[in-house]
Amino acid sequence: MSDESANLSPAARLTKWLVSGPPFIFLLLFFVAPSMIMVLASFRYPGEFGGLAPIAAADPNILQGFTLETYQFFFGDLIYSEIFVKSFLVATATTLICLLLAYPLALLIARSPKTSRDLMVLLVILPFASNFLIRVYAWMIILGPQSAFSQLVNSLLAVFGAGPVHLLFSPFAVLVGMVYVHLPFMVLPLYTNLEKHDPALLDAAQDLGANAWQRFWRVTFPLSLPGIFSGSALVFIPVLGMFAIPDILGGTGDMLIGNLIKEQFLGTRDWPFGSTLSIMLTIAVLLIAWLAAKFGGSRGRYA
Repeated sequence: MSDESANLSPAARLTKWLVSGPPFIFLLLFFVAPSMIMVLASFRYPGEFGGLAPIAAADPNILQGFTLETYQFFFGDLIYSEIFVKSFLVATATTLICLLLAYPLALLIARSPKTSRDLMVLLVILPFASNFLIRVYAWMIILGPQSAFSQLVNSLLAVFGAGPVHLLFSPFAVLVGMVYVHLPFMVLPLYTNLEKHDPALLDAAQDLGANAWQRFWRVTFPLSLPGIFSGSALVFIPVLGMFAIPDILGGTGDMLIGNLIKEQFLGTRDWPFGSTLSIMLTIAVLLIAWLAAKFGGSRGRYA
């Protein structure tokens, strides 16, 4: 126990535990405990009919029925590394597109009159009022072969001599769905950061002879880096494990790591290997979150 905690009165200690205790218990029960179960399951043998094999029925020559076969299988086959790389590329592309679309919108909202800011923010978060699957299925109609959008795209391609393309069940559809669903997660952190900028800094830069482009790159952009890092983490991490959008909008060749994990648990019922994939994904996500917090925090101190 620290000196600070030792000097607290009984009432202050009780208040401290009442405030910090429920979140700690929640994380312990719904994050730490499931993670430990997943780690243990990754070292088990798959059951004959799926799931986990009973320890008592395992090979007696193997110590207590635990094995490293799932990890050897994961690192021994390049196809799983390729799926991981593909998932990272999709997440990176989604994050960059969201950043390019969200930054001007967030800047517009932050520099708008206060009377209209709340309405514009409400319009950004309004899609959350509808069901996630309904919004994704709507894109099936928009990108379908008989939709007006698909016919317009193919008509434009025909003018340039290109053949018709199928927008639905393609990597393009997956990317569109990812950007559409996660765009608000990039807009909101950027807006929160940009609205706190002091306009006097831009006025001072203008007085020193900086034009609009120089004021943006020398003042606005460096100050907004914490918001960029936060928004990028909020977009990149969920996209990395997303499986619903590739399942609905993607084709048979658009399997990402989230789809592979879902298939191992619900399709082939190979829970040990699914647990191994989940652990690898969790490690990658925690590493990305740590890097985002580190670089975002350091930029925030100097911004």
